[in-house]
Amino acid sequence: MPIPTAQNASAAPAPVRYGPDRFDPVAMVLAFAFPGLGHWYLGEKRRAVLIASGILGLFVGGLLIGGIDAVDRRENTIWFAGQALVGPITFGVDYIHQHHLKVVSKDAAGREVLRSPWPHEVRGPDGRPRPAEPGQGPSSSVSLGRMNELGTLFSTIAGMLNLLVIIDAAMHGRKQ
Repeated sequence: MPIPTAQNASAAPAPVRYGPDRFDPVAMVLAFAFPGLGHWYLGEKRRAVLIASGILGLFVGGLLIGGIDAVDRRENTIWFAGQALVGPITFGVDYIHQHHLKVVSKDAAGREVLRSPWPHEVRGPDGRPRPAEPGQGPSSSVSLGRMNELGTLFSTIAGMLNLLVIIDAAMHGRKQ
């Protein structure tokens, strides 16, 4: 083992020092707009890619497990609050779900409501339910066997993790 000398000590890389934490609203907004974008703005590109792949992987995994019905602001409002922290991607998924996959029907009071199609229904061109052809299933339905709940949970956890990332990007010390 070599004996440390002044010459060897100067060859060692200097540790990265961070300045004091300060509030950065631009990084916070960017972190909400797209997971990892706030850290990209702060110059931590590798960390940004890891954040984006982790959070988006968890969110998309939730959609693959539970289907697009796992993101539903009308029927799962509390869960949607957590999912919304993933950013505008969540609102886009919910928009497609609400306006292109749900059917419009009347409730007991006679008001028009959006709902998922039943197994024997499909969405018609006007958004109203119509009977399905033999062998034809609905374009979207709540999955069976708790898969919808697992998908909802995965996508909500992605939002909660992104909340931590947003806070970290907002109150982040700069490298010196």
